[in-house]
Amino acid sequence: MIKKSLAILSISAAFYAQAQDASVLKNSVDVYSNTGLNGSSKYNAMAGAMGALGADASVLNSNPAGIGVAIASDLSGTLSINNSKISTGLFGNAVENKVNKADVGQVGGIVVFETRSTSPWKFVNLGVNFSTKSLDEYAETAGNSNVAFTLDDGDRISLNAHAYDRIGDLTKMSLGVGGNYNNRFYVGAGLNLHGSNFQQYDYASMKFASDGGSETFYKQYTPYLEDATGFSATVGVIGKVNNQFRLGAAVETPTWWNIDRTYTFYGYDSADDGEYSESVSFASPMKATLSAAFVPNKNLALNVDYSLGITKPKFGKMGSAAQTEMDNFLDANYKNVSEVKVGAEYRIQQFRLRGGYGLTTGPYSDMIATASIDNLGQVNTNSSYGNLYSGKKEVFGLGLGYDFKTFYVDAAYNNIWTNYHMPFLQGFSTAGTEYYSKSAFFANEAAVVSETKNSQNNVTLTLGWKF
Repeated sequence: MIKKSLAILSISAAFYAQAQDASVLKNSVDVYSNTGLNGSSKYNAMAGAMGALGADASVLNSNPAGIGVAIASDLSGTLSINNSKISTGLFGNAVENKVNKADVGQVGGIVVFETRSTSPWKFVNLGVNFSTKSLDEYAETAGNSNVAFTLDDGDRISLNAHAYDRIGDLTKMSLGVGGNYNNRFYVGAGLNLHGSNFQQYDYASMKFASDGGSETFYKQYTPYLEDATGFSATVGVIGKVNNQFRLGAAVETPTWWNIDRTYTFYGYDSADDGEYSESVSFASPMKATLSAAFVPNKNLALNVDYSLGITKPKFGKMGSAAQTEMDNFLDANYKNVSEVKVGAEYRIQQFRLRGGYGLTTGPYSDMIATASIDNLGQVNTNSSYGNLYSGKKEVFGLGLGYDFKTFYVDAAYNNIWTNYHMPFLQGFSTAGTEYYSKSAFFANEAAVVSETKNSQNNVTLTLGWKF
């Protein structure tokens, strides 16, 4: 097989060369754009719909004013067991993979400070919440002999299989303060410290026509490792319209990320091939949340949250050309994400029954034109696909709990479902983003597009102590 060297791009241009790669665009949503994290089992069972109810440390994920609602100190920890089933289909063939993981999903607490009886400020409370989310995702696409390429030496290769593989975790530490004013208004503010660490792979197994053997081809600049830290701030308020109705509002700033990336460059005969590093900044969308709660009696509570992204994500520190390319793409194709969550809790003496539903819209335009390869290996220049890179997300929650007065136990089940189209095998020779093996490389300006269905089943168990 032919070997060919490639003049190395400058280090600052590496991100530019893959600015519109599928994994980068997907991770800008899944990893860096304030996606939902695990909370307490109560929070999870209600699909996170607690913005106007509060009194749980996990409410720092939506409205810190909920910290001020608490009248008793609380400490809790949550075990999370995640099962993810990913089915990727191409030309009528589907491959299914499962990923299982168990971890501490949440640890949090609220410390209540009762003020003097003469003050209209009844309580001033402090809250802390630590949440994690597994980023593990393995999506494998089946092979197809019609997806084939001719190498420079005339040999033909065809697709055996392709995989996007991501391994890592996302964390969020929230610190907040909340106040209770005359049992009518609740205010709060929070500081959020974010972290992520993951490895991303993009590779294909290709079969050679000459000898029937196969090799693994990696996309240029992959695999790569990203280690990132970020911070954001949140302010919120909850007001009682009367004893049964509450309204809440909160605003969270963009999360300002600093991303340290280590990537692999393939140059073969060039002395420049190997691993390189760069730093990139990213700002997630600013988000506003409106909430309403109905508490007709001590046994029943209902809550509705509506969130909307009010800015667009933005990359930076990549060099002017890179920043312009990515930001122009996001300006043209990113749409503000909205989220609706509905949750309820019903109490029967010491028992708690909970349920919830959430719907998050997809972040990219429904119809995006792209050149693509069909199941006969032909390039279609007028194809268009909805839900590219990431689609709408639905969350169903169920849970129960038992209150032992001082201690409590809660359990929850969540099903999280999303469906999206994912392009792959796209690499441009002009940008140096081909796929490389140990003996050959190929470029392809048209993408093969698969359909991915991701169904996650999460079980969480929370142990809590009130004091």
